[in-house]
Amino acid sequence: MARDRQEALPEAAPGRRRRVWCRGCRRELTDRESRLRGYGAECDPDARTGHDRHDVDQDPIPGL
Repeated sequence: MARDRQEALPEAAPGRRRRVWCRGCRRELTDRESRLRGYGAECDPDARTGHDRHDVDQDPIPGL
């Protein structure tokens, strides 16, 4: 009985990206950062905002 040898999948064609899916919801990722992390923005366990939260003190609304 001859054993067929499995061949590696070909690399993406030049100029095309390799397809990457989210580890959480299994949707295809298109954002560069999402592709690198392996999670979409909705599924990512770590917050990915590029800035720290900045709360501003506001004056109270007159009459309340």
